[in-house]
Amino acid sequence: MTAIRVLVADDQALIRAGLVALFTAAPGFEVVGAAEDGERAVALAASTAPDVVLMDIRMPVLDGISATRRILAAAGEDPPRVVVLTTFDLPEYVYTALGEGAAGFLVKDTPPERILSAVRTVAAGDILIAPHITHQLIETYARHHRTAAVDVPSLDALTARETEVLLLVGNGLTNAQIAQRLVLSEATVKTHVKRMMGKLGLSSRAQAVVVAYESGLVVPTSPDRPGG
Repeated sequence: MTAIRVLVADDQALIRAGLVALFTAAPGFEVVGAAEDGERAVALAASTAPDVVLMDIRMPVLDGISATRRILAAAGEDPPRVVVLTTFDLPEYVYTALGEGAAGFLVKDTPPERILSAVRTVAAGDILIAPHITHQLIETYARHHRTAAVDVPSLDALTARETEVLLLVGNGLTNAQIAQRLVLSEATVKTHVKRMMGKLGLSSRAQAVVVAYESGLVVPTSPDRPGG
């Protein structure tokens, strides 16, 4: 089995060294580089062709979001998957990072095993956002941008199963979690997700999460009414 090639970018030496040690010790991974700033991350991504980049957001010289944009723009047909890893789990960071093509978003207090699992998830082609961040992100979006959502696709074309899958995607579940919840194989879930996104004209899983909220399938919690 080919090892997942990982590039680590973080301006804090201790965190950078810790991540390098984590992936070096874990089976199935190969660390191909470590960058202390965004500019260095762009250069290393070009020279090492990693499968996954762990990218800090706030770094000197070039920030992580700009570095992500440049890495993906220069990568051609086979870009690396970028997982944004930061202490800042604010919605605007998530919006911007995903808008630039990041495949995942985790905060730095995520346990080591979850970080390893996240990298495996995105390397396999899935998108990953920590569930609590998904809720914070999309509920904030849904509360403040509902009136701007004038082109939400109709869910009428979806089968009952595809609608159920969209609901679970909207609640931040990964394909593996959806498979467990619905007692299906992960391959079957991937097929349902692909068909659902095709029918709705969506190009990313993040868009599917937004549509689940904007269509009313998932209802954001009211900030004025607990549990509302």
